[in-house]
Amino acid sequence: MSTSTFSHAFEGTLIADALSMPVHWYYDRDALERDYGRIESFVAPRNPHPDSILWRSEYTAPHPDADILREQGQYWGKRGVHYHQFLEAGENTLNFRLAASLFELVMADGRYNADAWLARYVGNMTTPGWHKDTYIEEYHRAFFTNRAYGTPLRRCGIKDVHIGGLSHVAALLAASPGQAVDDARLMVKKHVALTHQDPGVIQAADVLVRLLYAFVDYPGLTLEEALLDEANDFFSLRLAKEWSRLSDRHVIGKILSPACYIKDAMRASLYLAWKYEEAPAEGILANLHVGGDNCHRGAVVGALLGRNGDLPQAWKSGLKFQLADVASSRSA
Repeated sequence: MSTSTFSHAFEGTLIADALSMPVHWYYDRDALERDYGRIESFVAPRNPHPDSILWRSEYTAPHPDADILREQGQYWGKRGVHYHQFLEAGENTLNFRLAASLFELVMADGRYNADAWLARYVGNMTTPGWHKDTYIEEYHRAFFTNRAYGTPLRRCGIKDVHIGGLSHVAALLAASPGQAVDDARLMVKKHVALTHQDPGVIQAADVLVRLLYAFVDYPGLTLEEALLDEANDFFSLRLAKEWSRLSDRHVIGKILSPACYIKDAMRASLYLAWKYEEAPAEGILANLHVGGDNCHRGAVVGALLGRNGDLPQAWKSGLKFQLADVASSRSA
């Protein structure tokens, strides 16, 4: 079994996230163009962010152990604050930073263990300065609130309905090569459910696993063929062909929501991957420029379009997190 597909897919997710990071959660696409123009390389974010919701976001930790905002808490309740204001060009947002940590853990241990991951997750999130993101999603806040009230770690997750729950899928497959597809599916479902207990998110994660395994098991399979076999719950070839006559911003904005809710976000991700299979770099950029939750759609778009390793070398070398460094440290 050739498993380079999984490593390339994981790298693709990191690239899609880091490219999208400066314009993450831009819903005003005119503002996106005004503030950044056409992005084709890694760019650092800047304030103000016109669509930021931090001014109306609140989180009060019920216990010091649940204070996962720490030094970033001072920016909550203020207008115009960029969610990722302290990240550098080529850095990953929080969910993908955690995906990289998961990759490191499983590579070091040689296998996936849910309890080891949960301990690592808690350690990461409670270590000052481990990440530099200002915004921390609801599911993290809920997890640490539940933990503060004594809930066992395996039950601290919530029924979160957002596509960010797919951020770890490619990382987990890349760090766990050689498994049978059914074993990988079960592992991913259990992992995603630790934080995202929504059936739709778990179903979407399973679809992504099946798609990536299809390319490993059947070299030469096209994405369209794989989608028709494995993704009928989220993908319609008839609709995709109709939509392809429209602009991406019409499809993802007028027909499908650009927001993070799994039903439309997964459909939008699979559509973009299908449309740009022959031009993967353009597909990564198309996902970026339609705005909304482009970072987390990158978990799917980046994995599927990056699976062959065909993304620009400048993007690969420009990432702050390098998969090769982890692999070399394991073999040292």
